[in-house]
Amino acid sequence: MTARVAVVTDSTAHLTAGDVESYGVRVVPLQVVVDGVAVDEWTPAGPSTAAPRAPASGRPGGGVQTLIGPREVADALRAHVPVTTSRPSPRAFLDVYESAAAEGYGAVVSVHISGSLSGTADAARLAARDAPIPVHVVDSRSLGMGLGFAVLAAASAAERGLTADEVAELARDRAVRSSAFFYVDTLEYLRRGGRVGAASAVVGTALAIKPLLHLRDGWVDLLEKVRTSARARARLEDLAVERALAADGRVDLAVHHLDNAARAGELAARLADRLPSAGSVVVTEVGAVIGAHVGPGLLAVVISPR
Repeated sequence: MTARVAVVTDSTAHLTAGDVESYGVRVVPLQVVVDGVAVDEWTPAGPSTAAPRAPASGRPGGGVQTLIGPREVADALRAHVPVTTSRPSPRAFLDVYESAAAEGYGAVVSVHISGSLSGTADAARLAARDAPIPVHVVDSRSLGMGLGFAVLAAASAAERGLTADEVAELARDRAVRSSAFFYVDTLEYLRRGGRVGAASAVVGTALAIKPLLHLRDGWVDLLEKVRTSARARARLEDLAVERALAADGRVDLAVHHLDNAARAGELAARLADRLPSAGSVVVTEVGAVIGAHVGPGLLAVVISPR
């Protein structure tokens, strides 16, 4: 009999509470450090479905706070309050792995944000050494729903009774075949966090252009330079359609944003019209961790071939 496989991910996957409940995925939060105060990232799939509690002082990063969401991060960035991020501790992962073992699972597949962008997968590997059951750590080389779609594919495979090796390979394959394109108002936030590759060469001219970025081998890199925000949004849409059609339209799609809900909804509606075989388009605001590195105004599209 095949051992039951538990699936673990982190908060940057942006899974919904419904997905987490349906598939039994365990989510370990990353942390955001606002003005020197470290706080767990809030997601709908986190330990609480309540909205994050505002700081007692009313200032981003001040007072007592248990969780932080994307709007608070956007406010902090606009106010020039220092914002950084931190991986989960190995202990946080080990607690989850031990809990899975206590519930009768025989193995864990732990799927995480790109190792080029975060030390989260490394922390999971450290915890795996001490786990009471085998743990397969998968570096998705992605983030957001590029990671999330891979996690859901893994969870579905685990439900069907596949082995841990098979579940991990399926998650890895789904993540590798995914693409992500980003539009940001400025490269400044990515530059500050050291999360941008060759795009750093154009930081000095960022005010004169609207950069389009993509994930390349797990790293955020410059794809194109566009002169206006309207052209950038149109090009983002075209890139997503081109990539989806290359997979015969049989893809899952997600549109991410930070404090840009109206534009995200418009983009999702256009993608649904142009790609009817893709079905519904997931629209979600990025969490506080990704938001801290991209800044307000982000629009992103994830294309994940089924």
